[in-house]
Amino acid sequence: MIAETVCSAVSAAGLGIAAVTAFRKRFLAAARLAAYALVPIGLVMTGVVGWLADTAFSPTAWAGFGVLGVAWLLFATTRAVERRRGGTRKERRAARAARREAVAPSSSTPALGTGGPPAVRPAAEPRAAAPTDDFSDIEAILKKHGI
Repeated sequence: MIAETVCSAVSAAGLGIAAVTAFRKRFLAAARLAAYALVPIGLVMTGVVGWLADTAFSPTAWAGFGVLGVAWLLFATTRAVERRRGGTRKERRAARAARREAVAPSSSTPALGTGGPPAVRPAAEPRAAAPTDDFSDIEAILKKHGI
């Protein structure tokens, strides 16, 4: 009962402010204020405010929200663990089998190389003091990259 009275008062005050704003020739702002002012009375008329008031003071409703929170937490935790492990058990088995088949049994060296030091790059050619044509800079860059 008190919530309905408060919502009605808030709506009436908002409509009053909207009327004053319209009197000052700010019609767009007045229409927006009127829209906001009508929301609380609309919630009262639809019964949302009464439902919220009944829910707020009901221990059973709060226990239900707690159970929903625990269920959500369990879903999120199991999903995170599943992602960390790499999917379901069937997917992990398939991935392990694919990994075993991907490596050739007779290969003794890794596919990416021997792991030795990287190849030594040839020294860069000294640049000419003054380029003779417009494309000499581009040619030097392309030669530097081996193109």
